[in-house]
Amino acid sequence: MTPETPIACSLGADELPRRLAEMRAIGRESLLSVDPEGTLRFRADDATRRRLRDVIAAESRCCGFLGLDLREDRGGLTLTITAPEGAEPLASDLVDAFAGVAHGAGEATG
Repeated sequence: MTPETPIACSLGADELPRRLAEMRAIGRESLLSVDPEGTLRFRADDATRRRLRDVIAAESRCCGFLGLDLREDRGGLTLTITAPEGAEPLASDLVDAFAGVAHGAGEATG
């Protein structure tokens, strides 16, 4: 992210349900834990790695202001999601989507 990157999501409303469904599916199938700061830990298999990279690439295109860092360590995949000041709720929404936490009709994510 650069200082000029706007805090705005370019994801179309018709794409949002599909993106959230994919995040929930990855979480349901591979999520091992979520730490209090919102870092997600997943199984380190090839399918999970590929799916997470696809979601990260897609989120990077629509929400360039978010930081999405995927690392492999201790036999797992760790996804850290960060946001600039004022956009923390959007980062939290992504964590919640992977964790399968439901939101109301006004759910907003990348």
